[in-house]
Amino acid sequence: MTARNYIFTSESVAEGHPDKVCDRISDAVLDAYLAVDPMAHVACECLATTNRLVIAGEVRSAVPLALAEVENVARMAVRGIGYEQDGFHWQKLKIENLMHAQSADIAIGVDAAADKDEGAGDQGIMFGHACRETEALMPAPIHYAHSILESLARARHEGSAPLLEPDAKSQVSLAYENGKPVRATAIVVSTQHSPDISQESLRELVRPHVLRVLPAGWMCDEEHFYVNPTGRFVIGGPDGDTGLTGRKIIVDTYGGAAPHGGGAFSGKDPSKVDRSACYMARYLAKNVVASGVADRCTIQIAYAIGIAKPVAFYLDLHGTGRVDEEKLTRLLPEMVNLTPRSIRTHLGLAKPIYARTAAYGHFGRSPDEDGGFSWEKTDLAASLRKAFGEA
Repeated sequence: MTARNYIFTSESVAEGHPDKVCDRISDAVLDAYLAVDPMAHVACECLATTNRLVIAGEVRSAVPLALAEVENVARMAVRGIGYEQDGFHWQKLKIENLMHAQSADIAIGVDAAADKDEGAGDQGIMFGHACRETEALMPAPIHYAHSILESLARARHEGSAPLLEPDAKSQVSLAYENGKPVRATAIVVSTQHSPDISQESLRELVRPHVLRVLPAGWMCDEEHFYVNPTGRFVIGGPDGDTGLTGRKIIVDTYGGAAPHGGGAFSGKDPSKVDRSACYMARYLAKNVVASGVADRCTIQIAYAIGIAKPVAFYLDLHGTGRVDEEKLTRLLPEMVNLTPRSIRTHLGLAKPIYARTAAYGHFGRSPDEDGGFSWEKTDLAASLRKAFGEA
């Protein structure tokens, strides 16, 4: 993006969006396996439609879960989102479980042996990004798009907005001047609702959540504040549109403001580097920016299936660096080993911490005491400053 003055837009989708329902279930199943076997290998995907859920994928675990246990995990995930509608209800769901054993061919490449470390669970390119646009060191459009929906969901769960239903989407367009965001030019919020609320009342229900999230004075004009622009949105969730795991990868990452390698996250254990290495790339990029040696950082890590060490490591400071970029590119892989085993250990990923990542972004969140969102820690920042002689 060469222009210094421009408008950039990102979207988010709520936990009740059909695809996010599937992401939540896939990650809840993953958590259930990791709770009984931290070294379980899981790749779980879901399809959801009107009162129907199909669970598929492969698993290898020292402690197998019964079909009834997996089904209960799925129902509790749907219940936690808040679906108790005629067309999609956690109790009425017909569930088909097609999970099967992990391929032996994949296991050969992934498993450690006497002469090799654990290999990457697949080939792929993984990106991480950080910038100074928000306190979370995330691009502003996706950060505010997530925050609007989080605020609405919180009100719904707490009971202060009982006429809201789980399915929702947001979209935030921000004007940038001299490369920095300065105001919103358009806000779009579409939210499922009870038939008992008027469109004007819904607009006013949504408004304070937007104002609460945006910096003071950033709100767009009334003409470009869109709430349910098509009108009625009563039928939603998987009853209104089929959901699939892994279809919202740009929502999950940086809202289009940074590259994405293509791999989805949800339902995959840490041996799958398209998840764990993306977390590590974000961790490194965030620490670079948090250290003050650059204002923006993008990192790419590339792997080959079955091979432990990355085949390539790339770093771009986008002209904002205050240090030698080549030295930083050499230093980061020395500070943190980038093999799958080391990533899992360094970030503490062999834990049931994933269902909470399934909505409102995998990045820009606060680290949890139990190890959730460990990739958002900035514990390398001091070492980076010291390495470059910074105070």
